[in-house]
Amino acid sequence: MRLAGPLRVVVIILTAGLTWILVSILLGTQSGFSRLQQLLKGPDNIPTSEPRPKKYKCGLPRACPDHSLAFRITSGAANVIGPKICLEDKMLMSSVKNNVGRGLNIALVNGVNGDLIDAKYFDMWAGDVNDLLKFIRPLHEGTLVFVASYDDPATKMNQETRKIFSELGSQIAKDLAFRDSWVFVGAKGVQDKSPFEQHVKNSKSSNKYEGWPEALEMEGCIPLRTAEAQ
Repeated sequence: MRLAGPLRVVVIILTAGLTWILVSILLGTQSGFSRLQQLLKGPDNIPTSEPRPKKYKCGLPRACPDHSLAFRITSGAANVIGPKICLEDKMLMSSVKNNVGRGLNIALVNGVNGDLIDAKYFDMWAGDVNDLLKFIRPLHEGTLVFVASYDDPATKMNQETRKIFSELGSQIAKDLAFRDSWVFVGAKGVQDKSPFEQHVKNSKSSNKYEGWPEALEMEGCIPLRTAEAQ
């Protein structure tokens, strides 16, 4: 007895479906069968992916308090990957902005409102240290100083340069050496040592790269100053 037209179509569809599921199982993947189960169960039962953790300004894992600045600094990696300085979700210095270079990469920021004052890099291997001194000597009280090293931050440093960075809150500047990795945030007129400083010494026995130590990354929140404190 011949099957009626509609019944024959149903048989063909069921046969094709069962064949598809069987092949999926034999090949070690049940994606087709699982998808069929999900469709049969309805959208409420389809598993959802885990939500991604929320990122805040400059990629920080948590929001900074009110009246503070979120920052992230990354030193250069060897002499290949340039440093980055991010403040309040704005990239102040980076290779993409084409404003970083070998030596010390420094961004000056208004400590009251967080506005960028200036950003420059200074070659501490073949450059003139007087260019750096002209940049950091006349700082106003409360100016924030963001520093990221790249390649060599120290060869051309003299005693005056080290003294100025120490007065900005650095504990490392006096001993900074050839090809050390260094990130630092200080301020003109600080009374104590800065809590925002990291340093890795250049050492053949521990360097991550052949002639350079590992890159550094530092993040945090800096309280804004009041105008009266200027």
